[in-house]
Amino acid sequence: MSDLVLTSIEEMFDSSPALDRQTTFDALWALTTELFERVKARFELHRDPSCDDLMPYRGIDGAGGYLASYSGPEIDWLTHSWTGNPKATFTNMHLTVGLGPQVDAPHLGFALGTTPDFFVYMDYLPRCDLWTRPNYADHYYGKANQAYLGMQADSEFRSFVSRDFYTRVAQSPSSLCYIATVSDQNMAAIRKAAHAHLDNWFAMLDAAKPVAAAERAALSERDLLIRRTIAVRDPANVVVEKLFGQQLGQRLVGQLWGADRKLPRP
Repeated sequence: MSDLVLTSIEEMFDSSPALDRQTTFDALWALTTELFERVKARFELHRDPSCDDLMPYRGIDGAGGYLASYSGPEIDWLTHSWTGNPKATFTNMHLTVGLGPQVDAPHLGFALGTTPDFFVYMDYLPRCDLWTRPNYADHYYGKANQAYLGMQADSEFRSFVSRDFYTRVAQSPSSLCYIATVSDQNMAAIRKAAHAHLDNWFAMLDAAKPVAAAERAALSERDLLIRRTIAVRDPANVVVEKLFGQQLGQRLVGQLWGADRKLPRP
């Protein structure tokens, strides 16, 4: 069983020396982009004009980032982004995909980073209350549960436990959320897990059940509420403000959930 990591991202940021993680960042960002290209090949996507000036952006003392937002007929909001300072320890990158309300399959959650160790998060965000919908859990989460148990048994990956209660509420029971030492072996394990995570999500979409037309508006509003709340309440937002200042930091958080979106929702 892996050890638990209870140190917050902010504490890691404040206490870590400025380590050059450029090579590690390059590998993680390349992997994130590989996954994005696979998603882009499957869906019709249109980049939202609200992100045009965030590709890239700059912050304090060499910090920078890139944030691209997309939507489409089947996709409510997709984020492909990185932020941080690869030359000074901290980076964070996202590929998050929020589906439209036509189907009930889970959303895709995916984030990688350096703290300076590897930070890994992979999840499928359910579209309903799993306590009252056991058939939904059985239908979509079988392989996810096996992946969770497999990584829990890997001593190289230490479970990261957020101190924020809502952040833990927003993770499914199959969430992969870990800290691991930077090494070629662990990078290979992350790559394998990441592509398997996306493979399984594509399989979920192939087996997705349609949502009745009368129920789609309510599901769409639920999706937006959860996406906004997760982004706004993320405890790591304080690190973003330290790197980019309050004004840009808040703009970046808003972009993650679509605060300034121009294109219509599906």
